[in-house]
Amino acid sequence: MKTNHTLRRLAEAGLIAAMYAALTLAIPAASYGVGQFRVSEMLTILPVFTPAAIPGLAVGCVVSNLVGLTMGANIAGAWDILFGPLATLAAAVLTYSMRNIRLKGLPLLSTLPPVLFNAVVVGLELTIALFGFSWPMYGLCMLQVGLGQLAACTVCGLLLYAALRRSGAAKAVFRC
Repeated sequence: MKTNHTLRRLAEAGLIAAMYAALTLAIPAASYGVGQFRVSEMLTILPVFTPAAIPGLAVGCVVSNLVGLTMGANIAGAWDILFGPLATLAAAVLTYSMRNIRLKGLPLLSTLPPVLFNAVVVGLELTIALFGFSWPMYGLCMLQVGLGQLAACTVCGLLLYAALRRSGAAKAVFRC
């Protein structure tokens, strides 16, 4: 019984990683850069449903950042292969830890860790890669990445959350 549970969580993590990478790479022009809007970031709400999303999101981020770099789309450079997924991992852990905090029935606060972590980390990567570090440019990059993340993680993430809940898919897929 425990083996089935472990295999199920491993399969969930693998599917989430594949979905994240596929969604990121489907629109590379929107997924990399200062004014980015990664559609895949809506999946950062999934730790609310399953802890398997934590490694799944991190692995998906590694894959998409690595492939994006080899395609020439990931302008943040090689550092994004390490620091982007670490930011995603830390954000996913916090999202999972905040999963039971609800505002009007929605896990609104759970959407904020990926917004904040990526604004800080990816904003720094992009500032250094594109402009050389300066506080004004870092602030601008953080703001632009943060706004894209807010749209993807909070707006789209909560829409995904509601759709999974209302359709019964969350219960069927994640058994929650």
